[in-house]
Amino acid sequence: MSKFCEATEKKVESREMNVFEKYLTLWVVLCIGLGIALGKTAPQIAIALDSISLYQISIPIAVCLFFMMYPIMVKIDFSEVIKAGKTPKPVILTLAVNWLIKPFTMFFIATFFLTLFYKLGFISGTEVVKTGQEVELYRSYISGAILLGIAPCTAMVLVWSWLSKGNMGHTLVMVAINSLTMLLLYAPLGGFLLGENNMPIPWETIILSVLIYVALPLIAGYFSRKWIIAKKGMSYFAEKFIPHLGTVSIIALLITLILLFSFKGEIILQQPLTILWIAVPLFLQTILIFTIGYIAAKLLRLSYENAAPAAMIGASNHFEVAIATSTMLFGLSSGASLATVVGVLIEVPVMLLLVKVCLQTKHWFPIENE
Repeated sequence: MSKFCEATEKKVESREMNVFEKYLTLWVVLCIGLGIALGKTAPQIAIALDSISLYQISIPIAVCLFFMMYPIMVKIDFSEVIKAGKTPKPVILTLAVNWLIKPFTMFFIATFFLTLFYKLGFISGTEVVKTGQEVELYRSYISGAILLGIAPCTAMVLVWSWLSKGNMGHTLVMVAINSLTMLLLYAPLGGFLLGENNMPIPWETIILSVLIYVALPLIAGYFSRKWIIAKKGMSYFAEKFIPHLGTVSIIALLITLILLFSFKGEIILQQPLTILWIAVPLFLQTILIFTIGYIAAKLLRLSYENAAPAAMIGASNHFEVAIATSTMLFGLSSGASLATVVGVLIEVPVMLLLVKVCLQTKHWFPIENE
């Protein structure tokens, strides 16, 4: 394990979650309320901010989303990605679950339930997306769910791994490899599944979104990481620089949510159960993918320290990328963007529940002897 992974593991083990991480669900709810209130009382503010754009990219949103992504990318240790080949089972498991299973189960579960809710009359209405095409709202919600399903793991997965007493070094490696894999698979998978959902497929925008919200922060993270370590040393990087980035990422996320919900206030006030209908398939998908990953880890005879984070990474979503892509593809006020935000809303309580499941079933797995 590299010095960075060792230092990061010690740092994560020695700290409690800060107030933003611990009460993220509460902050999300408060920002949703603030966004709805802003949309009702001063809609011109959000509209004016969104109008500051370049090639259909909202500059204020782009800035916020960059600061969500950068803290994740700067943690990547490329030397550890290469060393992961020595213990390939957890990496192969997460790659298989995240890219061969998860996108398709999300597509089928979201399509089944949201189409059912549409036919039952629980979801209604249409919207005009950026391409100018009018689509049913339930299809937009399915699109948001798809974008969540093809975006594995988030910065918070390090916290889930720590809480479940997992292998922090290997968690960093799996997060890194999934982030790199996303560069290759996110655009083609997203285009294919959105096409199956009868949504317009602006391929250029999908690829551009991956480049801006994955490649750019990855490049910035790589070079700034090298520069900071060279100038300040590994200890400063792991113990002083990294711990503050989580707060920056969450604050950027919360600001984005305020803007998102300032546009969606009317729909939520008119159809308050919409959040519930979207949450149903997202919740079921999370539980299903965790179960698949956890059982597979058991069958592969992984140690508990590797099994827990492997299942957690599959269950959690990289909602920063999903929000960014939905905003670029369909607009800040789209149903797809709303669905990705619902993913943020339910993730924290569901993942905390799964952490407890892991701790209660720890005895199912062999324990690492180091």
